[in-house]
Amino acid sequence: MKYDYIIVGAGTAGCVLANRLTTSGSHTVLLLEAGPEDRNPWIHIPIGYGKTVYDPAVARQFQTEPEASLNGRAMIWPRGVCIGGSSSINGMVVIRGQQADYDGWADAGAEGWSWQEVLPYFKKLEHNTRGDSAYHSGSGPLWASDMPKKGELMEAIFRGAEELGVQRNADFNGAEQVGSGYYQFFIKHAKRCSAAVAYLRPARKRPNLTVLTGAFATRLRITGNRKASAVYFTHNGATVEAEATKEIILAAGSLQSPQLLQLSGIGPTELLQQHGIPVIADLPGVGRNLQDHLQVPVSYKLTKRITLNDDLNSLWRKSKIGLQYLINKSGPLATPVSTAGLFTRVLPSGNRPDIQFHFSKIVAQSIRYKPYGWPGATFSVCQLRPKSRGYLEIQSADPHQQPKIKPNYLTDECDQQCAILALRFARRLGQTRALKDYVEAEFKPGGSITTDAELLDYARGAGSTIFHPTGTCKMGEGKNAVVDTHLKVHGIANLRVVDCSIMPTLISGNTNAPTAMIAERAADWILLDAKYK
Repeated sequence: MKYDYIIVGAGTAGCVLANRLTTSGSHTVLLLEAGPEDRNPWIHIPIGYGKTVYDPAVARQFQTEPEASLNGRAMIWPRGVCIGGSSSINGMVVIRGQQADYDGWADAGAEGWSWQEVLPYFKKLEHNTRGDSAYHSGSGPLWASDMPKKGELMEAIFRGAEELGVQRNADFNGAEQVGSGYYQFFIKHAKRCSAAVAYLRPARKRPNLTVLTGAFATRLRITGNRKASAVYFTHNGATVEAEATKEIILAAGSLQSPQLLQLSGIGPTELLQQHGIPVIADLPGVGRNLQDHLQVPVSYKLTKRITLNDDLNSLWRKSKIGLQYLINKSGPLATPVSTAGLFTRVLPSGNRPDIQFHFSKIVAQSIRYKPYGWPGATFSVCQLRPKSRGYLEIQSADPHQQPKIKPNYLTDECDQQCAILALRFARRLGQTRALKDYVEAEFKPGGSITTDAELLDYARGAGSTIFHPTGTCKMGEGKNAVVDTHLKVHGIANLRVVDCSIMPTLISGNTNAPTAMIAERAADWILLDAKYK
């Protein structure tokens, strides 16, 4: 089994690459995906996120280590394991981050990754329903769509934000991010527009692309001259070896790309020797620099029955919304869970937003939609650029054993201060005049939680991942860098990492659109290298 390129992982980046590398017909590509096809109907229904994100059939349930900084709690980190990867199970929010995020990468040595250099790739990937503009394109594969209708509660939240000096923003991905408003979503005609739908589905008609599902990569073959030449994977109960004549590209995400590197002898020498893995390349940064957004909820009991709690607790309402979706693709099923957001600054230092809100019309007992029996809303807030850094490392040479994941949430004092200030801002928002007729009472944290110490303890006990782990195969130069600015693994020929693990620092917002941008950027470099080799 021999191909020009082998891509490990059919998530966002893998689907983009599979499409772009096969467009000309000149190159053969093998795309390996450990999970199944994306046939689960809840994947494609916008509100189905709550049905899929913790479903082990389509999302691998990684678990972090218990952490003192989270009051001894461990956390489940779901990652999409199906065609489309996490783009098939996420909240579909379209956020690019802030211009300063990418200029910061470039200033730190990531040449070619400034805002002006990545903007064309953001436009290339996007089919924005608003059409072409200085910041957007209406002709790319991934549909970015507006909410079909405004919501009464969200409009009240925006008015409340204006009372606090935060103005409305109609485009978080335009000239500036600060403000409140409705998100755009990767949705096309009331169905999820995942990377699988947008990129991989049309590419699968090409004879030079082979896609294997149920193909679990176990390690790479690195030749004596430090050249990546093959991928070993299990498929239908057998171990298979596939050779790459040009390149192997890891697109397995921030958890499994570094895990596969370590299993293949690329990583910290001491760790590899501890597990009896021959050291091919001593790269101490593999698995380090782990970053994630920690979301902390502030939830309210409401006075008006206009929420998902009311819809999901009524058999009649559930029947109605089911028919709405079946007949004309509208209603709550066609709507994502978190429809609107807000970006602002709460820390005393800095001049740009440092927190993000996701507003949703539900207060649930779990992510699986077990709503309380009263109308409710959740203001979920996260720090955009946490300073806490964690790590990931294999626990044995067994590729089926999940790696040890230590996020180190809230270990940095700045992150602790931001959590406290963010919760105070959320409370001020809930107490504005605009929301007076909607809010009956604060449910959580609850009125008894008032001091900074109590708010921080609440954040430690209630905070959860917002599913944005990044940084574990850091791009750049220096001791802890794993890939160069063209995403080639340092010291290993014919091997790249192309996914959100290469981010030197976490971007200010949801990570799906930036991951697609990274893959679009990488595809051009890969094809350019092939042309001149």
